[in-house]
Parts: sequence; structure tokens; C-alpha cells
Amino acid sequence: MQPLMLHRTCEAGPIRAVTAALTATRQGCEATFRLEGDIARIIVPPAAAPERMNNLWQTTCFEIFWQPLGDTWYREFNLSPSGCWAAYDFDAFREGMRDAPVEAIAVACSHDAASLVLKASIAADLPDPAQVALNAIVEHPGGAKQYWALAFPPGKPEFHSESCRQLIVER
Repeated sequence: MQPLMLHRTCEAGPIRAVTAALTATRQGCEATFRLEGDIARIIVPPAAAPERMNNLWQTTCFEIFWQPLGDTWYREFNLSPSGCWAAYDFDAFREGMRDAPVEAIAVACSHDAASLVLKASIAADLPDPAQVALNAIVEHPGGAKQYWALAFPPGKPEFHSESCRQLIVER
């Protein structure tokens, strides 16, 4: 598991550590995200029927950005503790957004008072080698959010920035 860093503009909150791991598979990838802290003091979307859904990033959610090395297009996956998911393709930085083709995405989440673990299995055509970002958004009651990533560009939290894609993945 790799530690994610809290964006410098975010206040400390009930989550004290976020870690993530990703493994490329022949079918796509497997990912695990873990929050550690006082889980009762964050918003955890309730379990729902698993389906593709937009705007998951507006509350507690995990993200993977997958970009082929040397190219401008990238794919974004949003993975909710509810079991819902989203997948988008972009031609370049925030340009040409459209639903990405996926064969299947399975999301499983469990939590107790001190930790939340989300596991995702993604079956999709994912090019390699690729540069990958692993991110988390944690919502607190009242709407405040924390942003966690492997790295951030200067300025506000911007997960679409290539600067966040610090993990090189090869099969």
C-alpha cells in the first residue's frame, strides 16, 4: 500500500491516513483504498445497487486516473463506498469527456469504527505502460472535504493534472 498525502489547503480531520494499492491484471486492474481514523465522523455513502452513476466525487469517493505514457488522453474511474462507479475518457486535460467503455466494475466496501477499506476490480481495456493516479475525497458532515493523492500540482487540488499520476504501471 502506498501512502496518499493530504492537500496542503485541507484541514486535519478525523481521517489520519489514506493508503492505496493498484495491480494491473490481464483484464484491467485491481485496486484497494484504505482510510484510517474516526470513520463515524465522515460521510460514507450507504450501500446501493451497483451501477454507473455520475457525480460520485461530490462525497466520499476514490479515484483512479489512467494515462498511457507519452499520450494526452486518459481514463478516470470513480469508485464509491456505496458500490456505484463511473468511468470517463478525456482527450486531454478536462477536454472531450465521455463515458468510457468498461466490461465490468465490482466495488466492495467494509468499515468499522477505525478503518474503511474499498476494493475494486475493473475489467476494461487499459493500455500499458501507463502513468496512474490514486486519489481519495473524504467528505465531513457539513460538507467540508479533504483531498488525498500520491502528489498534487501547485495550487488548488486538481486530480486531473498529470502531476498527480506518479505511479508507473506495466504488465
